Amino acid sequence: MQIGFIGLGNVGGKLAGSILRNGLDLMVRDLDKGAAQHLLDGGATWADSPKEMAEVCDVVITCLPSPAASAAVLEAEDGLLAGFGPGKVWMEMSTTDEAEVKRLGAMVKATGAEPVDCPVSGGCHRAATGNIAIFAGCERETFEKIMPVLKTMGRRLLHTGDLGSASMLKVMTNYLATANLLTVCEALVTSAAAGMDLNTTYEAIAISSGNSFVHETEGQVILNGSRDINFTMDLVKKDIGLFQAIADRHDVPLEISPVLIDIFDDGIERFGEREWSPNIIKRLEEATGLSILAPGFPAEMTDDEPEEPGYEVIPTGRT
Repeated sequence: MQIGFIGLGNVGGKLAGSILRNGLDLMVRDLDKGAAQHLLDGGATWADSPKEMAEVCDVVITCLPSPAASAAVLEAEDGLLAGFGPGKVWMEMSTTDEAEVKRLGAMVKATGAEPVDCPVSGGCHRAATGNIAIFAGCERETFEKIMPVLKTMGRRLLHTGDLGSASMLKVMTNYLATANLLTVCEALVTSAAAGMDLNTTYEAIAISSGNSFVHETEGQVILNGSRDINFTMDLVKKDIGLFQAIADRHDVPLEISPVLIDIFDDGIERFGEREWSPNIIKRLEEATGLSILAPGFPAEMTDDEPEEPGYEVIPTGRT
């Protein structure tokens, strides 16, 4: 099976590396050819256009920063749609809008190919080791067809239902992560203001009912001071905005979501859209005059779990 991969940024480059590391034939493309060099050095081949990749590869993966970027890669004159045909599969691994992935998916199906929305969750450090979680929205037959590819990139694999379902769940999980990031920031700043030792505070949260994935990862780089999780404020704003749009379409009167959006709008205005997202804590640091730092924490997250083949997660109540 020949795999194509377009979009070799913070996440995409690591996912593509897992495919190559596990021995699959890989063709790559990015606007910056330099981003592909480590993969080319490892045996991947280069596609001069998305159309060429679609013609050559059995499965083409896109992992791009916005729905507009994905649309451009598919719909351009030399785009993927011009090269797709029966038996091909398009895997959209970007975090995107559920309505947009359905629109593009309909055009993919018109060529005879099969579309899948399959975003990832778990952080860049797990993308690097092949231990990230992957959601997949598609026909069951298509899910089983791409399972060998999914197993090289992720550990926990969830078939979420029809096309678009994975994208909805991804923005929902990113919304929850954002809410938790902001509450972790408030907890750390309030503890520091009250005179608590921040190393002790971190451990108290980690062993308690207040613990979370966000605390154990982003909490550490906040306390280190690097605030580097390879994720920026503009991407948070995009994701929580997509979640709010789903709620709006279904007439759900959310109360917390608009507050999160306002906070990140303010953070972007103050610090810039490409600021690391955990630096949203700087709003509170500036308001209180406190510096939320503690010794002994890492500057970036690494995954210390050994790489293992992926497996399907079966929802509770199903066989």
